Amino acid sequence: MGKLTLTGFVSLDGVHQAPGRRDEDLRNGFEHGGWTVPYGDEDFGRFINEVFDRADAFLLGRRTYEIFAAYWPRVTDPTHPVASKLNSLPKYVASSSLTLPGWNNTTVLGGDLEKEVADLKKRTEGEVQIHGSGALAQSLLALDLIDTVHLLTFPVVLGSGLRLFAQGLVPTAFRHVGGRITSRGVSIQTYELEGRPTYGSYDLPENA
Repeated sequence: MGKLTLTGFVSLDGVHQAPGRRDEDLRNGFEHGGWTVPYGDEDFGRFINEVFDRADAFLLGRRTYEIFAAYWPRVTDPTHPVASKLNSLPKYVASSSLTLPGWNNTTVLGGDLEKEVADLKKRTEGEVQIHGSGALAQSLLALDLIDTVHLLTFPVVLGSGLRLFAQGLVPTAFRHVGGRITSRGVSIQTYELEGRPTYGSYDLPENA
């Protein structure tokens, strides 16, 4: 059975919207597109290459799929560690409206999200990877279908924008399994799904 992993970029205040380009996602008047770009360095690139090297398939939301499909097929170097994977491996798009995907090796998942993603995990040997796709990620987190989260936190506060962990998500506990800090201060931390949160109290004992 495969493993579903999420790689997400967030600012210090939790924004994940439009990390890679100025006009990537202008919803709600967002003006900070491309905010991750100044923090790219060898450490960051090395981690991304490691992630894509483990990929066996990709699961994307429609918006992220269309952004990727407009860019990555134009990168034709067969040795490129990201493009070679995205252009050749199976891609699945969760969408109720996309009918004619133009990127090769793409399948649209337009039915019951929980069932279709669970079936996808069962028939995939290794990693099914989610990149970006915030709305899809939130839905899958609520269904406890994401096994691993690679959370990259960039040292910038944006003050506005869509949050990856939005209010109303199902309370979920994770276990920290590894991390590193890039030379430009990006915190890369990896978490495994653990279940529901547990709670305690710092109240003093009654006989203290």
